[in-house]
Amino acid sequence: MIQAVMVISTLGKPRLLKFYDFQDPEKHQELVRGVFQLLSARPEGVSNFVEADAIFGPGTRLVYKHLATLYFIFVFDSSENELAMLDLVQVFVETLNRCFKNVCELDIVFNFNKLHTVLDEMILGGQVIETSSEQIMKSVEEIARLEKQSSTTSLIPKSISERFSR
Repeated sequence: MIQAVMVISTLGKPRLLKFYDFQDPEKHQELVRGVFQLLSARPEGVSNFVEADAIFGPGTRLVYKHLATLYFIFVFDSSENELAMLDLVQVFVETLNRCFKNVCELDIVFNFNKLHTVLDEMILGGQVIETSSEQIMKSVEEIARLEKQSSTTSLIPKSISERFSR
């Protein structure tokens, strides 16, 4: 099971935290700090797989991808395949690149709703539900279309709204 998905800047600022098993909100900052210290101390060119027993408990691993100023991190237990998780990180990044035309930290900061939508289309309750970037994009575009449509639809009949606008 996937336990958490994190996007952390190279300065240690969390840009996305999504936990699929309960973690005390007070403990979130401690977990982010522990993950950041672990990843920032790793040299370039080493494995992207890390034992995270000390941070998240026994049998926990994390896989990460360091791109530009961001770490994309998936925390999972022994029931998940490491290479599948690395591929899932890649699908997540590719989908964000398609959404934002080469994703950067500012895209994530100012469009966090879209970021959560993409993640929710991929993972539900810690289980992977979609791995196709194309299918995820179709769903995200459909959700955006429905949101736009619902924001332009008025719940007040036109005759009543005209009467009060005079």
